[in-house]
Amino acid sequence: MAWVTTTELVAEMVANVLRIEVAEGDQVAVGDTVVLLESMKMEIPVIAEVAGTVSAVKVAVGDVVQEGDVLVALTR
Repeated sequence: MAWVTTTELVAEMVANVLRIEVAEGDQVAVGDTVVLLESMKMEIPVIAEVAGTVSAVKVAVGDVVQEGDVLVALTR
């Protein structure tokens, strides 16, 4: 029996969603950028900490996210 583990990538600060680099079903590797945030005129990449499959994209371009908001869910 295979276990499925879900990892949620969250915003580390209040920011605007500038670009989404992945879609549901995409495979990502450790170190891949999944979302690009913008805060105080700085671009902040959100990096995959684990390899897996994108199971959910919880934000859209233009959204304002708060610290701790889930951006993307990965399963492995």
